Amino acid sequence: MALTVGDYVLKRLRDWGVEHVFGYPGDGINGLIAAFGKAGDEPRFVQSRHEEMAAFQAVGYAKFGGRVGVCMATSGPGAIHLLNGLYDAKLDHVPVVAVVGQTDRAAMGGNYQQEVDLLSLFKDVASAYVQMATVPEQLPNLIDRALRIALAERAPTCVIIPADLQEETYRPPEHAFRQVPSSAPGYVRPLTRAPQPELERAAEILNAGSKVAILVGQGARGARREVMEVAELTGAGVAKALLGKDVLPDDLPYVTGSIGLLGTRPSYELMRDCDTLLIVGSNFPYTQYLPEFGAARAVQIDVDGRMIGMRYPTEVNLVGDAAETLRALIPLLRRKEDRSWRRTVEHNVARWWEVVERQAHLEAEPINPMRLFWELSSRLPDNAIVTADSGSAANWYARDLRFRGQVRGSLSGTLSTMGPGVPYAIGAKFACPDRPAIALVGDGAMQMNGLAELITVQRYYQRWADPRLVVAVLHNNDLNQVTWELRAMGGAPKFTESQSLPEVPYAAFARSLGLEGIEVDKPEAIGPAWERALSAGRPAVLDVRVDPDIPPIPPHAEFEQLKDVAEAIIKGDPDSWGVIRKGLKTKAQEMIPGKWR
Repeated sequence: MALTVGDYVLKRLRDWGVEHVFGYPGDGINGLIAAFGKAGDEPRFVQSRHEEMAAFQAVGYAKFGGRVGVCMATSGPGAIHLLNGLYDAKLDHVPVVAVVGQTDRAAMGGNYQQEVDLLSLFKDVASAYVQMATVPEQLPNLIDRALRIALAERAPTCVIIPADLQEETYRPPEHAFRQVPSSAPGYVRPLTRAPQPELERAAEILNAGSKVAILVGQGARGARREVMEVAELTGAGVAKALLGKDVLPDDLPYVTGSIGLLGTRPSYELMRDCDTLLIVGSNFPYTQYLPEFGAARAVQIDVDGRMIGMRYPTEVNLVGDAAETLRALIPLLRRKEDRSWRRTVEHNVARWWEVVERQAHLEAEPINPMRLFWELSSRLPDNAIVTADSGSAANWYARDLRFRGQVRGSLSGTLSTMGPGVPYAIGAKFACPDRPAIALVGDGAMQMNGLAELITVQRYYQRWADPRLVVAVLHNNDLNQVTWELRAMGGAPKFTESQSLPEVPYAAFARSLGLEGIEVDKPEAIGPAWERALSAGRPAVLDVRVDPDIPPIPPHAEFEQLKDVAEAIIKGDPDSWGVIRKGLKTKAQEMIPGKWR
């Protein structure tokens, strides 16, 4: 039987080693769906509950699996639904390929049902590569280029295939004029590093500094050993951008944790007091959390020359792979014998974790959300994958959760969209089925789409070697992050009509699907609940009643932010007394006992 175009698309994906395609069916991709059936579901079609979730699952798969993620949707509304997840991939530099259906070629331009100008629709989000096939001979080139460019550019790409073309007999490109062949599938990222003279200039700056700080982002993930060696030679403290939280474990005494609005006090102090800054694989955009201009000499390392020298006035910009470049830099560095700066950093880090513990154990009504994250830290499996959703959960994930061992973690770092926490974890489980996954989400995100994706979890979890996927829901019936942003950024009181959420029994819903469901409404029950969920032998939902009035106050909160909160309270915030009392108690933990150096 002759191969159809749909058959060939799946064959080419298999040739590339693609094992999973996340999607939702529709008549615009009937030819492709039929091909899955004929191919024995290879690659495996993973049915999400919504195309946006399919795109998020592909992003999670790519982030944690180190491979390209592939998602698929029908024409018109299905294609439109992919956009948010693909923008998440674009902004976080993740390789994802979208295969999208389109109306029949004969109907194009005729205002036909579900006809959308998909080339224009995807022009921005898939700007690295978006093309529509019109004849079979365009394949395999379109599929190959979409995959290769996605991997090379670390970006989403898109191939559009009209519905009628999917069912045509596949014809390969010929050795002829205006026919475009393709090479064997595969892409290997080149190993690159900066030239020697630039490495020497960078070493001179690092050697001259007496108070060195290192900022790592996700681009340093493959350079853990090298970053640790540079930190040891220079006596540096290491801060982490949000997407770089898993670059180094938090049990290293000189790792100061996250930086920025969601960051820690020792990271703030590190940047404030350093005289030399090394940025490795980070595009952290908030310059106000970096050293004052002119206060520190700076060096940056990034594999992408387009992203270098744009966040801080760096003197030397080293374009190259982080690990390769650091390995070439290390022999040029002199070990600093004066360790007073390192001792100060380590003192502040130790002090910070004492503060976090005290803050997490403050009384709340009924549970302090920080306690949920604190209790998880000591129980995290060394090979766990952790996802967090946007919202207040991201604050506690960034500040309070201590990674160790080979723990991996991520969230929607740049787009900061609501909703990827659970689908990221699902994608991670298909990429790494032998590792436990934990999703930390607010009840707003859970109501938005997490509840529906529990159905996806229930459908597929028995295929995973390790069936554990724990979803912890911060249940406070409040869109808490926006509530605090209203107070802190706009000086406006909480507007109940927009902020309050309806009551939903999350654990009961999980149990109705045959999953483990655990309600937690007492702080002393949190630890045992984590242990039960992580030993359940099936996916679990922790429905944790947390206090909405525990403020995510940055440890370096600016006077204007505190003034705006005070103004919001004066204007009649419905939770004013709780905000004042709990905010003061939380902030007070930074003051006693001991001092910051």
